Amino acid sequence: MNKTNSLFNPVLISGCVIILIGFAIRSSFGLFQIPISVEFGWLRSDFSFAIAIQNLFWGIGQPIFGALAEKYGDRKAITVGGMTYATGLVLSSYAITPGQHQFLEILVGFGIAGTGFGVILAVVGRAASDKHRSLALGIATAAGSAGQIVGPMLAQFLLHDYPWQSVFLIFACLIMVSLLALYFMNVPEPVEVKQQEEKLGRVILRAVQDRSFIFIFLGFFSCGYQLAFITAHFPAFISEMCSTVTPGSIIESLGVTSTSMLGAIAISFIGLANIGGTILAGWLGNKYSRKYLLASIYFMRTIVSAAFILNPITPETVVIFSVIMGALWLATVPLTAGLVAQIYGLRYMGTLYGLVFFSHQLGGFLGVWLGGAMYDLYGNYTLVWWLGVGVGAFSALIHLPIKEQPWSERQAQLATAK
Repeated sequence: MNKTNSLFNPVLISGCVIILIGFAIRSSFGLFQIPISVEFGWLRSDFSFAIAIQNLFWGIGQPIFGALAEKYGDRKAITVGGMTYATGLVLSSYAITPGQHQFLEILVGFGIAGTGFGVILAVVGRAASDKHRSLALGIATAAGSAGQIVGPMLAQFLLHDYPWQSVFLIFACLIMVSLLALYFMNVPEPVEVKQQEEKLGRVILRAVQDRSFIFIFLGFFSCGYQLAFITAHFPAFISEMCSTVTPGSIIESLGVTSTSMLGAIAISFIGLANIGGTILAGWLGNKYSRKYLLASIYFMRTIVSAAFILNPITPETVVIFSVIMGALWLATVPLTAGLVAQIYGLRYMGTLYGLVFFSHQLGGFLGVWLGGAMYDLYGNYTLVWWLGVGVGAFSALIHLPIKEQPWSERQAQLATAK
């Protein structure tokens, strides 16, 4: 399939379906924390470490699946990812010890990598024209946000009537169903002849020696830390720290009658707000400097997070925080992916973005694990929250010195200067 001037095409639509279902399931894991911990008497850190491992191996798997897609084909890589995801969920439903659950999250993490942003965004980017690429990446990323709206509410609904083990099995079936969308994904071939002749190892070596790539890598760390910590711990944080829902209040009028339900609603609000925020970020990425947009997003996240924790935690402030943070949630993804493509080209975008995404997941690993560990140690999430504020400020600053000019143009200018 060649690139088309049309924004919406089968590749974009198919990719959105797969990302939506995969992220719907992934974003619901925080709701299983209390049911699983209570059933087996686990410490909060036991389950948190399992989700931390999931995030870590999601990051490890991202460049691996990116390379597999570029070598053997995108559809094959995504199929393997989906089957791994489903297998991890099925086996996890039988886990009865922390060690078993933690080990099986390796499979889930790899599965998320194979059906997530790294592979899908690379395909979408190649299918889109230069004119629509940034917006197409934003729309595909927003599909993950749509999944974040559906996932927690679906999980909460199912957990009301079924044990958590059965919900895991239902989710595994949904993953397999999502792979049917691959039938419509006529994957475009890379068209950059010069880059196509280069070996993957040489391209990776060149990138990691570039300071701009290192800055992008380091900057993405805080995004993973903040998102993973909130996704895994925010429902429990709200249940324990938030005041009760006042009868007759605006919050109750939304159908929220308990703080546990508020936790699920908060994650959904984040996803809902992020649909608009991510699409807007993709659109702005076509018009303005991506590095300055990224720096602005991280700065705003820092301010919003600090303001939230400094004020009393009420149902109203939870909703306000969720909406504002949601607008900034995955807005970094299309801009970061677009920046990688802009500087280093499309041929190996999946692998290079996968390497950058590994930093994101290292942050996710620490955010989830520290959340549980610090809670068990201090009985609250305050220290972990302030660490998130600090790394957000760091990311805002480190994006500023990035050189957005394509690497090939930089090299040509250097050669001319000599």
